[in-house]
Amino acid sequence: MLSTELERERRWRLVLGKTDEEENGQGGQSQEAASGDSEAMPSGDHSESQSALSEEDSAIDETLDQLYGEGERGGDADSSPDIARWLGNINKYFPSSVAQIVQQDALDKWKLKSLIHEPEFLESLEPNVSLVSQLINLSKLMPDETKESAREVVRKVVEDLKEKLEYRFLQALTGSLNRSIRVRKPRKHREINWFSTIKSNLKHYQPEYQTVVPEILIGHGKQKHALHDVILCIDQSGSMAESVVYASIFGSVMASVPALKTKLVVFDTNVVDLSENLSDPVDLLFGLRLKGGTNIDKAVAYCESLIERPRDTVLILISDLFEGTGKKENLINRLSRLSQSEVKLVSLLALSDQGTPKYNKDMAQQLSEFGVPSFACTPDLFPDLMEVVLSDRNLKDWAVNHPHLVTG
Repeated sequence: MLSTELERERRWRLVLGKTDEEENGQGGQSQEAASGDSEAMPSGDHSESQSALSEEDSAIDETLDQLYGEGERGGDADSSPDIARWLGNINKYFPSSVAQIVQQDALDKWKLKSLIHEPEFLESLEPNVSLVSQLINLSKLMPDETKESAREVVRKVVEDLKEKLEYRFLQALTGSLNRSIRVRKPRKHREINWFSTIKSNLKHYQPEYQTVVPEILIGHGKQKHALHDVILCIDQSGSMAESVVYASIFGSVMASVPALKTKLVVFDTNVVDLSENLSDPVDLLFGLRLKGGTNIDKAVAYCESLIERPRDTVLILISDLFEGTGKKENLINRLSRLSQSEVKLVSLLALSDQGTPKYNKDMAQQLSEFGVPSFACTPDLFPDLMEVVLSDRNLKDWAVNHPHLVTG
């Protein structure tokens, strides 16, 4: 806990921004401390706190500097691909009342007013995932007439992505699910598919007994229930906006597969189950309420309450693993318990094309120690990843053949 004096110093540092030395990468003390203004900032021997901020304070400082710093940023939304991430960070680091003030300043400086008040301008932009992320973040500031145009832009991007990704994804799912059906052990004699069973066990033919020893029994592949329950648990704070877009599309595709029972849960400090919206990803995306902050443990606890068949459940946590208001120890214990119950756990650090994400390496390492792999996965690779998981193959072995993956 910082002393009152150090807390005052920290706040002044964040208010006044980077010093010339920090801008030039030289560190050093703040301007007021260097000039001896003891009233503006406490003097004291606190060089360590003056020359370095905590990890979260540094992120806040960088976020504010992007808007209020001396450097200029590009003009329209289409030329500013970082805006979606910046908007998410504002919601993450500041309460709603402050976030709205900062967002209004951003609308003026980055000329985003056209984006939310002029449908014609919005329709002239090239639709892409980054633009969708921005529209989701700004949706609550839009008047109704612009919101309708925004929905059309989002729908076009969603439909284009589904057309691009759906066929290959369904192929991967069908292949893995067919194998799952084939290897499922029939529980009753009448459920045995004798033709497939004999064919698969011919290598176990015993000449002296003139018979086949059926080491593997194969059923008819008819099931009354879904083969797998899939739960997508998505962090909607900070830089995860593109991951939410892609996960929503993949979730919609999986929801259309009868052999899968798919749930989609999003969270910041609150948890929202959007499974009923999976039939329409556009409604799902506009149903998001980005408020910032993170409570991963609360979200995983909710997902745990949904699990009825641990061995047949896949839980995919899409998060940078930076725990906020939740307790890290509780989260680790909960994930460890789920892993031991044979739930198939996957930790996706990001589901996007944005390259190497920033993530909590310590948390990723702890998950790895009890068998939960962490990956930053591109949308193109996600079908392969799901095929591996649903086929009960080893994800770590699969990752060896994809050395470009960012692995936690």
